[in-house]
Amino acid sequence: MTSSFPTTGWVLIVVAASGPILSFVWYRRIHDNRAWKTASQAQWQVLESLKNTATTTTEVAVLSVDSPQPTGAWITIRWNRFGYVQPAWIEALPEPIWPGSVLLIRPDPEQVRPGTPWPATYSIAADHVLTWAPQL
Repeated sequence: MTSSFPTTGWVLIVVAASGPILSFVWYRRIHDNRAWKTASQAQWQVLESLKNTATTTTEVAVLSVDSPQPTGAWITIRWNRFGYVQPAWIEALPEPIWPGSVLLIRPDPEQVRPGTPWPATYSIAADHVLTWAPQL
């Protein structure tokens, strides 16, 4: 006497076995997304508080990271206040930056002065970067 297990039984076993795995994967994705958003909001709060307390600051958006080097990177930036896009050299920072980051910097008065043309390439010293935050 042979007994066969119905096909629907196998389907139910596969669904029951994969359910906890898929639930865990989605739980991790949702948890990581919430953690990222919380950290991002905290960085924006730091940026806003420094912008309000520091003397002269400006925001620049990193449009692309063109050539990372051990001592820094060639990047393309947009001055958020003026909308001007230009290449820049940024010294190595403790944390990596990526396209879409917004940097709060102290502009170098030797490079940017009222009434003079923009430099062809802007150089950002590591100690001039006050903080950064990811683009919202």
